[in-house]
Amino acid sequence: MQLSKFPYLVQKEILDNMTYSDLFLLSFVSKNMKNIIKSSQATRFRRIGRIVYEIDNMDLWNTNYRKIYIPSESNEDVILRCWDMSEKLRKDYFQLNVSGRILDFEYITCRYHMVAFNQCNKESVFESIHNYFLDFFGDTVKNQWIVNNYMPYFPRLPNLSLILIFWGTGNDKGNMKNLQKIISSSPTMTHIKMSFWEANETLKPESKFYQAESIAIQQDNLTVPVNLGSFQGRQTFFRCNTCRNFDLIEFVNRWKSGEAFQKLEHLEIVIDNDDIPINRILDEIGVKYIDATKTPPTHTLPKVYFETVCKPNTYPINAHTYVVRETDNRVASISIQEKTLSFGVWSETEEEFLAMVK
Repeated sequence: MQLSKFPYLVQKEILDNMTYSDLFLLSFVSKNMKNIIKSSQATRFRRIGRIVYEIDNMDLWNTNYRKIYIPSESNEDVILRCWDMSEKLRKDYFQLNVSGRILDFEYITCRYHMVAFNQCNKESVFESIHNYFLDFFGDTVKNQWIVNNYMPYFPRLPNLSLILIFWGTGNDKGNMKNLQKIISSSPTMTHIKMSFWEANETLKPESKFYQAESIAIQQDNLTVPVNLGSFQGRQTFFRCNTCRNFDLIEFVNRWKSGEAFQKLEHLEIVIDNDDIPINRILDEIGVKYIDATKTPPTHTLPKVYFETVCKPNTYPINAHTYVVRETDNRVASISIQEKTLSFGVWSETEEEFLAMVK
């Protein structure tokens, strides 16, 4: 079927029903075909939230893979899988020119296209793929590279942000050293997801860890190994076994005074083993109240990072209690329900915020 000879509307209808991975492969047929795809799918491509480069440990050839995919709330459309192939390629491999570099591909199944590389040239391979994506999908699409404990490699390319997924315990001192090494040798993270239990030391306040835009932490309390009080980013989620009331009160009071958390947009703290004493905390932080007969505005915003099948927005906060920051009169909605404290910062001043109350 010679797609290029069909009327534009017919071409668009066919391309609209193709996956991103198939569109990617089809774009190599010719420059004309690539331009047809880019033109007809421009609106669709602008709706792409992000492209993710994630480690994908598969046992098919007992090696490490990295899959590149476009995530959604329901699935992930895998565009490409890349792997270090030290053995010979299969006989049915083919070659494509990707941003001026000839790469070896294998067509594994109807769902997966794979590109092979050697460790010595992986930097240039990923650079070629990334540049092709920027041209094909557009340079406004976010690109995120995920690293973990064992695969800290990160190519320094334009429009490519860094995500860290880390897990460990204080029983192994090498875990903390490894974490500190990854953080110190990497650019500022966009998001850090970490599970770290039984830690016996706290990351220093000057650590680049606290400069991440977003963090999601599971640990024993709010101070070790990650100290909530040192966080400088936009969104944070903590899940802890226990929590001192003092830590919650101090957090809110430091935000109110303008002393800390100037960039904070959303915070959620879940305490597994203790209920949060609602009245005591609210009294200590000096909350203000919206009349119970009125409907407060709902605070929610896009997450800096979300995993596939997870909601792309922060959990809605619909609270009749709020606090005001002294330095600029901005408002934060605050909700305490049993084991969870939610805190959402508005761009509006108190007067503007109250005008949204119904």
